[in-house]
Amino acid sequence: MQLPKQVQIKEVGPRDGLQNEMTFIPTEEKIRLVNRLSETGLNYIEVTSFVHPKWIPQLADAVEVLKEIKRHDDITYAALVPNSKGLERALDAGVDEVSVFMSASEGHNKSNINKSIDETFPVLKEVVDGALAAGKTVRGYISTVISCPYDGYTKPEQVVYVAEKLFEMGISEISLGDTIGVGVPTQVDALLQEMLSFYKAEQLAMHFHDTRGTALANVMTSLSHGITKFDSAIGGLGGCPYAKGASGNVATEDLLYLLHEMGIETGVNLKKIQQTALSIEGIIGKKLSSKLAAIARGEEQSCRIS
Repeated sequence: MQLPKQVQIKEVGPRDGLQNEMTFIPTEEKIRLVNRLSETGLNYIEVTSFVHPKWIPQLADAVEVLKEIKRHDDITYAALVPNSKGLERALDAGVDEVSVFMSASEGHNKSNINKSIDETFPVLKEVVDGALAAGKTVRGYISTVISCPYDGYTKPEQVVYVAEKLFEMGISEISLGDTIGVGVPTQVDALLQEMLSFYKAEQLAMHFHDTRGTALANVMTSLSHGITKFDSAIGGLGGCPYAKGASGNVATEDLLYLLHEMGIETGVNLKKIQQTALSIEGIIGKKLSSKLAAIARGEEQSCRIS
């Protein structure tokens, strides 16, 4: 297998990971989490979301978090932005990159955004135009690229249709999300064959949830297609409020182990990521699902015993 020499990890835990937690996490803890992640070698962190607090109460403190984090010049601090009003708040808070989002399937898009796919494009164009005018780069998320909890299997050509509209707006990159974590390598292969007949690999990132334990297998398939950008969440945090049963994102530490053991560089310190993951458990009040967090937890307990 031809593998890339280097991969970029885009950490989405502070946003996509925490948004599904029911107990409100204090603002200062979110700031502390981002600050710790900034010390691990990551060069991209999605900090929060400017979705209305009514829909995502956990991230109601988006402005405070983004304004108070300790920034590093070599790190992009991004945020999810749904509309022009959210963009105003994000720009005021000093966002580096704006992320817009929609689904490839009508059912999930209507559940998530309360609009059809075609009705969503004009709303996102306003956000993209405003962000570009402010000198910001814009990233696009496309959800349910493999399957939808309402509509079933998503055809690759439908993903291409949505991607084409977003790229026409001027976004720089699209993250393809297996939102409910049902995808398997053959489906990822079919999707990427279709996407890569229209777009370059560097224009795409992959965003896998690990509901059925196939996320890392899907990463391997993506690597074989030359994909070098992956979203992940520390500790395997996450889920989707609008996709019942969807579990967390592929864990950053598990992804790092896979890549590093295959000789692929990321620039991220695995040990620091593991330690940061363990620090979250006390905040959210439960054990993380990632394999490497469990190993680190066991090592820590062993040290205490000895």
